[in-house]
Amino acid sequence: MIRSTPMINTARLTLCAMRPEDFDRFAEIWRDPCVVRHIGGLPRSRGEAWDSFLRNAGHWHMAGFGQWGVLQQSNRKLIGQAGFFYGNRDMGDDFDGFPEAGWVLAPEVQGQGLGYEAAQAAHDWFDRIMPGPLVAMVDATNGASQKLAKKLGYVLLREAQYKNTAVRLLRRNGPPARA
Repeated sequence: MIRSTPMINTARLTLCAMRPEDFDRFAEIWRDPCVVRHIGGLPRSRGEAWDSFLRNAGHWHMAGFGQWGVLQQSNRKLIGQAGFFYGNRDMGDDFDGFPEAGWVLAPEVQGQGLGYEAAQAAHDWFDRIMPGPLVAMVDATNGASQKLAKKLGYVLLREAQYKNTAVRLLRRNGPPARA
């Protein structure tokens, strides 16, 4: 099982392990109300961001996969994260038993195709190294993430409530057929 975070390069991005020097930018991203609007709705305090930052790093060591920091190659700036985790959200055996995909981008880089580029690179890695079903939870009002998930091959498993928010639970049994 992989215990270190592999590096992945795309045309415009580098997906890599988050480094201690990335934390201030990570906390800045998670403090932004636009970022958390569809992810719990409340900006994270610096302490909550630190807990999440450490959880991301530790997940690679515990599960052999995790979330990458997403850096723009042009300036090496952290612009978000993408990858997989076990959320243990108590959403049922059809959801909790599988790795969950997630992606987050800073508002200033959204709408440029970078979210798909990062998520697709992460999914390509997962399909090669740890093939199998994946799940995702998307806020029912987050059209952009629903569109991205569909493009990655996710289909609706069921609609649910999570922390008093309507969500769509999605499942991906493998990569979508390439055209």
